[in-house]
Amino acid sequence: MQRAVLYVRRRKNTRFVVEEGENMHPNAQRIQEFYAAFQRLDAQAMAQCYADTATFSDPVFANLHAAETRAMWAMLTKRAKNFELSYANIQADDHKGSADWEAKYDFSASGRRVHNIIHAEFVIEQGKIVRHSDTFDMWRWARQALGITGWLLGWSGFFQRTISNQAMKSLQAYMRKNG
Repeated sequence: MQRAVLYVRRRKNTRFVVEEGENMHPNAQRIQEFYAAFQRLDAQAMAQCYADTATFSDPVFANLHAAETRAMWAMLTKRAKNFELSYANIQADDHKGSADWEAKYDFSASGRRVHNIIHAEFVIEQGKIVRHSDTFDMWRWARQALGITGWLLGWSGFFQRTISNQAMKSLQAYMRKNG
């Protein structure tokens, strides 16, 4: 089983530089392609990394099917303000992969600056992502995105479900509007 690790680092005043082993696993390449497209806010290229049966889940968007996943990335990239993304530690083998990534952006609902630190896990079949799960500290995110309200209530399961429900309503509206 071939295994590869990909590291991305930032140099001053330049784009990201990729350091990789000579024989990078194709699934590591797929994950790297996904995040490179995300850096460019290219939702169409991101969508092409997913299989038609793909699922996605994170603390906000739980259990999305492929069409919802593609629409979520399109919505998020379209709404991105003052966006920066870095990624590192891409690892992959014949069936699964993982990566660490960070996003910095201005949250559209509040205008507040967010620095989200995420760990991603992937299942990849025939060169396409079939399952993508992101994990991050929802309370940390809420404190940044929502200020004092997030600080006081962001730890609460009820509040986190409220955020998720609002995000899903926003995604459904986006999908109705954009087909």
